[in-house]
Amino acid sequence: MVPRFDAVIIGAGIVGLATADHLHRARPGLRLLVIEKEDGPGQHQTGHNSGVIHAGVYYAPGSLKARLCTAGAARTRAFCAENGVRFDSCGKLIVATEESELPRLEALMSRATANGLDLRMLDAAEMAEVEPKVAGLRAILSPESGIVDYGAICRALKARLWAEGVEFRFGTKVAGLVEGAAEIRVETTGGDVATRVAVGCAGLAADRIAALSGLANDFRIVPFRGEYFRLSPRAGDLVQRLIYPVPDPSLPFLGVHLTRMIGGYTTVGPNAIFSFGRETYDGNRIVARDAFDSLSFPGFWKLMARSLGPGLHELKGTLSRRAYLERCRRYCPELTLDDLEPHAPGIRAQAVGRDGKMIEDFLVRETARTVHVCNAPSPAATSAFPIGEEIGAKALAKIAA
Repeated sequence: MVPRFDAVIIGAGIVGLATADHLHRARPGLRLLVIEKEDGPGQHQTGHNSGVIHAGVYYAPGSLKARLCTAGAARTRAFCAENGVRFDSCGKLIVATEESELPRLEALMSRATANGLDLRMLDAAEMAEVEPKVAGLRAILSPESGIVDYGAICRALKARLWAEGVEFRFGTKVAGLVEGAAEIRVETTGGDVATRVAVGCAGLAADRIAALSGLANDFRIVPFRGEYFRLSPRAGDLVQRLIYPVPDPSLPFLGVHLTRMIGGYTTVGPNAIFSFGRETYDGNRIVARDAFDSLSFPGFWKLMARSLGPGLHELKGTLSRRAYLERCRRYCPELTLDDLEPHAPGIRAQAVGRDGKMIEDFLVRETARTVHVCNAPSPAATSAFPIGEEIGAKALAKIAA
């Protein structure tokens, strides 16, 4: 007999676990299964990010990102407080170091204010008071930004769900989804299961799981490698907050920043370069399937053509530690080459459309018996609990149908 569940969640990253948590809280009697190909939760994007609790500064007012980030930051802190997960609301400075950046800084301030955030604009003297080692013309102070170990949140979530009866299958890969009128069969390397609804929260494999439902013809996950350094013990206490540059509109991500980590050290990064593998944390080596999936997609080449300048800028940081350093010295001039020590990279799952444009907001697609989170870019970790509510609500509607 094939085991039967009310809902199967594919992926035990923070979004998958938050979705399972919402389903369990909303309907405690549901039989739930979380399937994860790794041997524990949060092994990929969730466990390899910068650990920032974003306040919602960057996102367009009214967008899904803005709404979910603001709610998610509060929910993340509440979960940590209730479950003994350490976090620190250390605050963030977004620093303008050149006159040309000041209009963009003002625009960020207006956007953040429209999102309901309580920020302060600091002049150079005020900035020197709160961060004496940081140089710049003006800066936005975001006191609500913070840091946490999202992997620790995943472990706490998994432990709570497990103790309350949610089932898990680790070390298990999903190979197929066979959808019927009343249920869907999930084919896995550990045997098949049947369920009323399957929810894909597969991160770096989101397009592959969505493709099992025929929902990934017009986008592809293109992996971007974010390379970090870790500050030496000498420089580890140079800053007390997160220090970010003003985002460059010609670059796809937020730029190299200093991030205090819950472990008591500070990281520098990340840059963003194309990754030839989706899970190659030990080096940017070629994984045939991963490289083929990107290189065979027309949107990839359109993206590369459009992003040649930014791509070369990011590659320079990969090839030259000194170039990486200079990006940080713009706002933290005391840093030296000896302060940059090796640190593990992260790999970001970025959905790209056939037109070659990065899909900026969250992307969710559905069939009668599935819900797929196809794109969950930053700030997905911060926003995980409200994302889980939205995805869980869609799943509950299908269970009831």
